Amino acid sequence: MTALRARLSGRIGALPLEFELEVARGTLAVVGPNGAGKTSLLLMLLGSLVPEGGRIELGDRVLFDSEAGIDVPLEDRRLGYVPQRYALFPHLSVRDNIRFALQSSGLSGSELETRARESLADLKLDAFADRRVTSLSGGEQQRVALARALSVRPHALLLDEPLAAFDIAARRETRSFLADYLQRLDLPTLVVTHDAGDARALGQQIAVLEAGRIVQCGSWAELGARPASRFVGEFLRV
Repeated sequence: MTALRARLSGRIGALPLEFELEVARGTLAVVGPNGAGKTSLLLMLLGSLVPEGGRIELGDRVLFDSEAGIDVPLEDRRLGYVPQRYALFPHLSVRDNIRFALQSSGLSGSELETRARESLADLKLDAFADRRVTSLSGGEQQRVALARALSVRPHALLLDEPLAAFDIAARRETRSFLADYLQRLDLPTLVVTHDAGDARALGQQIAVLEAGRIVQCGSWAELGARPASRFVGEFLRV
């Protein structure tokens, strides 16, 4: 089974960063106060932010190793990524947003079309294929972003604040869909969120990041039984 493992160090401004984590199956929710380094962790895993030291493994592949001089380019890491606000192309249709992600995959024209159709069907987007993404609801746009990220058949999935743009009612509905979908997907997934409800619903395991370091990791029940910091205790009571 593919696992994502990372041991990384670096610095963002004056904040030192030091991470060690493993996601073998299911979803790891990364939580923490603003400025703790959550998004920086994702960017290091992706390869768009270069760590000062450490190592990233995805299955039996080494994506980054500071000592060995290995730094696999972002496009070759086989990581699916859904950023905040989804970064969809507003002038393109749903189908063309997914095609765009596949254009660098080396697929033939017919293979590309087949993969795009499969991605649309998997997220139940067939009926929206020719609509511009700007005409869709927030939940529908999220599904497009997921379909685009998964169309390249990644070996792990990274989601940055996937529910931050929703109001309370839409958040509950979309959270339920996302929790069920990620469980069925059975792909190592890392979700960054600042919301306790999202963390509890989406994460089988929760890693708490404070001041650039993971201070506690475990299930919701394990963190609640023995919170490692004041932030953890307050976060779990939200």
